[in-house]
Amino acid sequence: MVKKLIIAVFIAIAVVIFVPMLIALYLSPQDALTKTDLIVVVSGGDTDARISEGVKLYLQKWAPKILFSGAAASGDVSNALAMERIAISKGVPAEDILIEENSKTTTENAEFSSKIINENNYKSIILVTSPYHQRRAYSEFRQALGKDFKIVNHSAKDDTWAKKSWWDNANARFLTFTEIMKNFYETIRAATGGR
Repeated sequence: MVKKLIIAVFIAIAVVIFVPMLIALYLSPQDALTKTDLIVVVSGGDTDARISEGVKLYLQKWAPKILFSGAAASGDVSNALAMERIAISKGVPAEDILIEENSKTTTENAEFSSKIINENNYKSIILVTSPYHQRRAYSEFRQALGKDFKIVNHSAKDDTWAKKSWWDNANARFLTFTEIMKNFYETIRAATGGR
């Protein structure tokens, strides 16, 4: 009886420690940075952090161009245009910025951005979003751009969600479980040929 109790406690501790880390690793895939044709920054979540990370990568010369994607959250100015203005104020030349102003979902971010990417004959991107959103954004861009297109995953730091401690914050827990459900839905949709 004592042996079974010890095993049960050990399993419970392992689940408490490792499952949250496995979830974090699943939701937030990260790749080694390599130079690409374009940096794509998707609006939403902690947009300021996403802009800052995209601009930092551009200024460090990881790519010669940057694309901001996202429709207006409210008002007349799209997220993409607002992001462009901030990027220019941080030193990115206007001629190196592309914007996609119509997408309202991650699926649309990928679909509408892929048109711009293909029109410009880009072959590789660094994809910047929040860490909890990286897996789903990557899946959508992978589906829109094709299996042979080079996508480098690189998340911005997020004020709400961190890989090492998301379970300590109610908002981060909500984001995590929401993203797990959205990823599950997207997996089912892709497997059944839906778009």
